[in-house]
Amino acid sequence: MDFDEPGTLVGGLAGVGVLVFVSAGYAEDDVVRARHGALIDAAVEAGVRHVVYTSLVGSAELLSIAAAHRWTERRLAAAPFDVTVLRNGLYAEIAAGLAADSAVGAAETGVFAAPFGVDGRLPVVARADLADAAVRVAADSARDLAAGRASRHAGRVYELEGTPIGAADLTELLAAAVGRPVRYTPVSLADLRAFLPLTGQEPYQVAHSVSLFSLVSSGLLTDVPKGDLTTLLGREPRPVRDLITTTITTRLNP
Repeated sequence: MDFDEPGTLVGGLAGVGVLVFVSAGYAEDDVVRARHGALIDAAVEAGVRHVVYTSLVGSAELLSIAAAHRWTERRLAAAPFDVTVLRNGLYAEIAAGLAADSAVGAAETGVFAAPFGVDGRLPVVARADLADAAVRVAADSARDLAAGRASRHAGRVYELEGTPIGAADLTELLAAAVGRPVRYTPVSLADLRAFLPLTGQEPYQVAHSVSLFSLVSSGLLTDVPKGDLTTLLGREPRPVRDLITTTITTRLNP
């Protein structure tokens, strides 16, 4: 099956009762919409009974990446099968990667430079927790369908919010990892936009990254609702600070 080859989708979905539909990013929005629309059409034709879609949390509604997700949610709502929307929080791996990329420089200079503004925070969740939540919903739905009833998750929209992490948190974790004092220095959005292409990011990725840190540095992601993650997992989420520390340590000691 290939998102970009719609002819492969219907046959690949033959016999599928519950489909976990992971959003097909890594492209401009019009490409993403075309991919998602083709898969939804194929799911209808193949007779899929329940689709579980990985979307984006409502607190991130102002991000540029939100548009394709909300378009997809609207298309799914009009489809004839049952739908569960998992509005995933932003990945902890984003914050972990940013800190890890800065680790060697912080060890040498004692400076952590990042575009968090004065006191902006980024709510993040481990991707493994989001995967566990998707497995839980898919497994429950498959059991319910096998028992001849609609999924207990049908028609639900789950907000899988993360834990807010700010520059102060990352500075603290970096200092502990490199064994020296580290201070935070804000990076402007203009400097971020100029720097990101040098890292290999495509133009659309640069736009999305600047959108993200514009929201973060504005303080508009600092206070987020608790969300449904703990309830859906049946346990507390993985500690994101531990994930970040592990990532930093691995980068320093590959």
